[in-house]
Amino acid sequence: MVGWVDEWWLRLLAGLVGSGLIAGAAYRTRSLSGSGAWSAMIMGTGFVTLGEPVWFGCLIAFFVSSTIWSKWKKRHRAKAAAEANYEKTGRRDAGQVWANGGIGLLLCAGNALWPDTAWLFAYIGVMAAVNADTWATEIGALSRTAPRSITTGKRVKPGTSGAVTPLGTLAALAGAAFIGGVATALLALPQQAAAAAGSAPGGAAAVVIAAAAAGLAGCFADSLFGATGQAMYRCRVCGSETERAVHCGTAAERVRGLAALNNDRVNLLSSVFAGLLGLAIGALF
Repeated sequence: MVGWVDEWWLRLLAGLVGSGLIAGAAYRTRSLSGSGAWSAMIMGTGFVTLGEPVWFGCLIAFFVSSTIWSKWKKRHRAKAAAEANYEKTGRRDAGQVWANGGIGLLLCAGNALWPDTAWLFAYIGVMAAVNADTWATEIGALSRTAPRSITTGKRVKPGTSGAVTPLGTLAALAGAAFIGGVATALLALPQQAAAAAGSAPGGAAAVVIAAAAAGLAGCFADSLFGATGQAMYRCRVCGSETERAVHCGTAAERVRGLAALNNDRVNLLSSVFAGLLGLAIGALF
């Protein structure tokens, strides 16, 4: 494999050190739980060992930007109200880490074994989708406009699965385009030019279009899955509808959706959809 560093063991060492430092810092600032930190270190090491800068650079861009938005928004009461019934909030655990980056790591490994630009377009779609969904969740919760259900168009309470707002939609588009911009910048690095998937047909425009379109579509797919198939519960104590199987310290009653389809699996499915769309867009160029 030809790339930014030819020796695999140097990549592995760099990945362990770099990912360990980032994961450790994220754990200390309560952005990651213990399981999340270990998972992030393993995942980051895999990306650095197997991929070029564009692969692990997009992952870092997603994590850093999403963490910044999350920390900034904690100052707002609107966030607490919207997140009260989310299945997971605050520190990302192992399930969230792998749901957001696991498919990307598989694509990175595929490209390392059988280099092809198609892998890269699929990866950009995946990372654009998870970034779009995170930005939409973090920023959309601050919307002064009541969210509407993606399936019925009716107004719903903030934090309802499948709810969308104009602000959240704009944030999703910005988050997806941001990944496209990061990927474009990294693909322009001199050392990247030597990589097997180091340049994309259609140039920067193709990368940004793939990221924006696949990312936004993946975010909407996430909302649709959340509104239809994701398991939702009703608290037996306070009566709230929630994503949590346990609420107010008591097992909640499932009122709709599939028990096996939780928030992490919804994120995984939507990222797969976005990856396929990114792949299809890349094929057009």
